Amino acid sequence: MSRPFTFVPPSGARAYRLGTARGEFAVIDAGSPAKGTVLLLPGFTGSKEDFISLHEPLAAAGYRTVAVDGRGQYESPGPRDDETPYAQGELAQDVLAQLDALADGPDDRFHLVGHSFGGQVARAAVLLAPARFRSLTLVSSGPAEISPSQQQRVKLLRDALTVMDMAQVWEAIRALDPPEDAEGELDAGLDDQRDLRRRWLGNSPAQLVAAGRQLCEEPDRVAELAALRLPVHVLSGESDDTWPVPLLDDMAVRLKGHRTIVHGAEHSPNTDRPSETAEALATFWDGLG
Repeated sequence: MSRPFTFVPPSGARAYRLGTARGEFAVIDAGSPAKGTVLLLPGFTGSKEDFISLHEPLAAAGYRTVAVDGRGQYESPGPRDDETPYAQGELAQDVLAQLDALADGPDDRFHLVGHSFGGQVARAAVLLAPARFRSLTLVSSGPAEISPSQQQRVKLLRDALTVMDMAQVWEAIRALDPPEDAEGELDAGLDDQRDLRRRWLGNSPAQLVAAGRQLCEEPDRVAELAALRLPVHVLSGESDDTWPVPLLDDMAVRLKGHRTIVHGAEHSPNTDRPSETAEALATFWDGLG
């Protein structure tokens, strides 16, 4: 589970519900699009707050950044018992609707960033409508399904959600956390885990089950993505147990993409090392001209 330093938007950012043709989505919106607009998609069990420390440095670099809770994720509404609206194709259509709502005109094109599961959704959106995008950045998001060890963890969660409610599952997760993840150790910017618990309870169980299944069953679509010749950036920490780093290295080669490894970061460089991650993102976009 990602751990943003805070859930409070930075100065100058706006938190609001973005109205689209496919419903409302909770967003944090910062900066002005002097160089372009960026849509940021969070990962499994995450939220828009996972990018909260990127807004200020990217705004200073000249980019408007819009981080969004996907359908049924934290503060965006979604059915709690029906998995149908959370099919990957539906989530990709949501992304395109978000772009429509943010666009200044019919020819407006966006940089798209997806972290982990958000990277799978981002890739699906790009494959659906490549002309809408200036670039794609996959943050700690691999070519296909997650590692076997992570598949086991996801299966445990999906099984738990069939017999427990969200509050009971949260308590079980907390009981299994290693001692170094205890309150006050890694989450100094959070209010005694209350923000993390509130985020967890805001998620739709159906969304979690559907996303978990997709993480375990995603096919390799790298060749399809490479064929688009869209600028792609593969960014990760220096270690990752969800998709091993050598696998991400190989994916970048197959995509003929830009590759960044953020030292001192693991699966969530956007929260582990936000300054370095923001610098890498801006450098990539600036280099596109």
